[in-house]
Amino acid sequence: MKTSVDSTATFIEKVYQRTTEQLKTVRARLNRPLTYTEKIMYGHLDDADNAELIAGKSYIKTRPDRIALQDATAQMAVLQFMLAEKDEAAVPVTIHCDHLIQAYKGAETDLPIAKTENNEVYNFLSSASKRYGFGYWHPGAGIIHQVVLERYAFPGLMMLGTDSHTPNAGGMGVFASGVGGADAVDVMVDMPWEVLHPQVVGVHLKGKLQEWSSPKDIILKLLEVLTCSGGTNRVFEYFGEGAASISATGKSTICNMGAELGATTSLFPYDQSMATYLQACGRGEVADLANQYQTILQADDEVLTNPESYYDKVVVIDLDKLVPYIVGPHSPDKAATVAALAEQVTINGYPEKISATLIGSCTNSSYEDMGRIAAIADQIIEEGAQLKTPLYITPGSEQVRATIERDGILEKLLQIGAIVLTNACGPCIGQWRRDDQVPNTPNTIVSSYNRNFPKRNDGNPETCSFLTSPETCMAYALHGSLAVNPYTTPIEGKNGPFLLKTPGRVAEVPAQGFVCDQEGFQAPIAKEERAGISVEISPDSKRLAKLIPFPAWDGKNFKDLRLLLKAKGKCTTDHISPAGPWLRFRGHLDNISDNMFSGAINSFTGMAGSGINQLDGKVEGFNQIARAYQAAGDSWLVVGDNNYGEGSSREHAAMSPRHMGAKVVICKAFARIHETNLKKQGVLPLTFTSSNDYQLVQDGDRIDVLGVKEIAPASALQAVLKHSDGSSDRVELQHSLNQEQISWFKAGSALNYLRHELNE
Repeated sequence: MKTSVDSTATFIEKVYQRTTEQLKTVRARLNRPLTYTEKIMYGHLDDADNAELIAGKSYIKTRPDRIALQDATAQMAVLQFMLAEKDEAAVPVTIHCDHLIQAYKGAETDLPIAKTENNEVYNFLSSASKRYGFGYWHPGAGIIHQVVLERYAFPGLMMLGTDSHTPNAGGMGVFASGVGGADAVDVMVDMPWEVLHPQVVGVHLKGKLQEWSSPKDIILKLLEVLTCSGGTNRVFEYFGEGAASISATGKSTICNMGAELGATTSLFPYDQSMATYLQACGRGEVADLANQYQTILQADDEVLTNPESYYDKVVVIDLDKLVPYIVGPHSPDKAATVAALAEQVTINGYPEKISATLIGSCTNSSYEDMGRIAAIADQIIEEGAQLKTPLYITPGSEQVRATIERDGILEKLLQIGAIVLTNACGPCIGQWRRDDQVPNTPNTIVSSYNRNFPKRNDGNPETCSFLTSPETCMAYALHGSLAVNPYTTPIEGKNGPFLLKTPGRVAEVPAQGFVCDQEGFQAPIAKEERAGISVEISPDSKRLAKLIPFPAWDGKNFKDLRLLLKAKGKCTTDHISPAGPWLRFRGHLDNISDNMFSGAINSFTGMAGSGINQLDGKVEGFNQIARAYQAAGDSWLVVGDNNYGEGSSREHAAMSPRHMGAKVVICKAFARIHETNLKKQGVLPLTFTSSNDYQLVQDGDRIDVLGVKEIAPASALQAVLKHSDGSSDRVELQHSLNQEQISWFKAGSALNYLRHELNE
């Protein structure tokens, strides 16, 4: 049965018709061929006649078609939506319960425990879905990105999701961008989504993947070339014969990890592999519609003929020459080929013994991925070999899990000793309980996940996490060591040593179609039945609390701000607001703020999470110092390094500092999502005009930020760094706020401004 949140044929055709009409206006204005990215962006403009369309410089307002929320970030998004006092969302919204389930012994044990431990949060999200007409996916139904791909994605769609890996849907030709909850709420209350017009990078895939190479290796290679900041304010659009040779879910793997580049999104043009996937999911009518509107679902011919003239940058990857890659530890752009890794292990002193191997998550949990590792399992069974590490498998959804069980794939994985976890994020986002490791002890894991920052998977900063393809994971699991090339080193079997054979081509989709999950979904309730439903929040809750609007700016320059933290090196959202055990407080702003900056490296001491409280000279956690400053009536700021706020879309990394008294963040450069989240919450994000001025900031500084009273688009500001020895330095600062974003700042937050606009 179709529901109000489904991507029905009627809904899709309206999107295509509107896109077609909008593009007539834009083509008349620009008079040039368009990339596929531009077709979706411009087809969703709020004002196609007047929008300023300058890549990398102008902000554009768009009208996305749908919103997807995962349970950890959905809590704050729903709480913000409640402040807007609307009865329903302006676009289809779904909530997916995938982040709060801890991985431990396996799905049969872990899922019931999670349902009990998180019952309060699930009831809140379920009741909010009933009250406002959202679709709600119960815990165990699957990871948000996999379910979106299966049920809602279609070529030409523009969607937002409150998770940084929302671009996973780009494998289905979707412009899918990860955002904070405040951005999502804008769209939910029928306001446009504003974003800096991204540049479009064309990635030309030539040739065809060979032997052990996989779609994962394409994005790992791109990360090696461009690094984790190489995608900031960029969209990556893949094209070429190599792109057409990759399955829809293989494409999704590549787009998923575009988040590690910092990209606005990544996407592929519509092709037959997408049609094949849609048909296997029982959505053949979507493929039929896409075939009818194919001209708006791919770049213009002139673009493909002469890509250097239409893309801001072109990167060429020859798949015929691409070899297997592995990246890590501690950063997804720290790349090596599998053949070269053993030498790197020796040079850098990484723990060579592998303590665990993990395959799945939203990045690599497709039917095809499971089929490839099952083909290796066949060899293991036939040769009588044994895995040398524990092997954890995370199916991306109940649809995938049930289908691989029906088709005998799951049984092969169980036969070689795999532990099958719940259809959820689990170890990929820190929800992993380990009994096999002593805390803070160095060890190595290998996974097919997407992020590997310190503490990301198991809370242990000494865990060295390496990312690679599912098949390379399996190969390493047979050796238990990073000190060998797993493809060229013999494996001991019952009949003597043997080498692994490539799994070859396996089915992209099941021949019998997927087993559709009907039980994991709570359908929206009709509007006339929702009036008497209340959203469940206990006034005594430790996990949920209604939001109180942040105060408006007082109209003055900032004087004598205390320096809470000068962060050194990577300061990702995992460093600012760690997940793991803190996920349970994602709906309670004050409680989760106790984790604030607990992973950030203090540049003055090299220690994580602590500094000197300038009120009494004590060494304390940054959250404790912030509360002390706030209690004393002192506001504060943070100074950061390059690509500050890299990583997740979690807006708690902006909301907690705002809640605890932050006024300003100054750094060398911001990651896109985090800079937007700071703007949305009323924190002023500034960058050093000269990055060398970062060095001038000293411990104990009191800082004046001048020019705030006169702030305007592209205006310059200054900071006066008043040092504890009585000396001072004056440095120039820049900002990227446009006029509307300045209005957010003055109102105290974008939500404050929005509420005013809605009530006018």
